[in-house]
Amino acid sequence: MRKLAPTKPHREPTITLINIVFLMLVFFMVAGTLAQPLDPALTLVKTQDLEGRAPPDALVVHADGRIAYRGTDQPDAAAFISNLTEDEKAVVRLVPDRALPAHLLVTLTRELRASGAQKVMLVTERALK
Repeated sequence: MRKLAPTKPHREPTITLINIVFLMLVFFMVAGTLAQPLDPALTLVKTQDLEGRAPPDALVVHADGRIAYRGTDQPDAAAFISNLTEDEKAVVRLVPDRALPAHLLVTLTRELRASGAQKVMLVTERALK
């Protein structure tokens, strides 16, 4: 009579899967970049009581499409650009009203670029939440 070799007990395949998932979790935790928390001793500036004003060297665009520079209304983008020096034409800052339709903003930006502005930057509100 021949003896049969003892059979190996079957391992549960889910344990291997759990190990792989755990290793992947550890890998992504180590490889991922986590933002450093703010220093607890840091006190942030409170801006809720400040009056919002555009920078003095920015072109302000009102909700109806009017443009103003340093408090003076401008007839159009070409006239505004023609009064700037070459250094001022390098970067034109634009402060649009929140209610300004997007198509007017895009049109004005194209007119500024066509008139000689090398770079047009939008100045927006930013909040830390």
